[in-house]
Amino acid sequence: MLSENIKTIRKAKGLTQQELAVKLNVVRQTISKWEQGLSVPDSELLLALSEALETPVSALLGEEIKEPEMDDLKVLFQKLEVINLQLSRRQQSRRKIAHWLFISLAIVIVLITAVLFFLNSPYLGWNFNDPETAVLGTAFHSFEWAFVRVAPIVLIGTIAGIVMTRRKC
Repeated sequence: MLSENIKTIRKAKGLTQQELAVKLNVVRQTISKWEQGLSVPDSELLLALSEALETPVSALLGEEIKEPEMDDLKVLFQKLEVINLQLSRRQQSRRKIAHWLFISLAIVIVLITAVLFFLNSPYLGWNFNDPETAVLGTAFHSFEWAFVRVAPIVLIGTIAGIVMTRRKC
């Protein structure tokens, strides 16, 4: 029973006899002898084997371990398929939201640019001797100055974002 359990667990973990032997600091032939039932590991190696295979010693010694049946694998594959489908839908949803956010940002930039163009810097005609008008004029001028320099770069970035998030046919 020990020999069958070692072999079954090793294969389930995707390890070759050589890889397991390297983990245990023994030669491959030792693993082969254990799996054929020609010899058994001593207590220290049994503990090391348990750790290497991430399996309790009791499972190695007594419990009969079955290989996964095809029905179990089909159920697992179906669950993974559902998870992948959910992740794909979530990614599509996020891409769509990002796409519309980029479009909205581009529209806002164009609208602000149009408003600033048609207003033709109205603060230039304000009376700056009045403290309230002076503060408001300075703030408006600062906004316009920063917007004119930053908006083209942001607009190029949003256009790139729109192109990158569009739905692929």
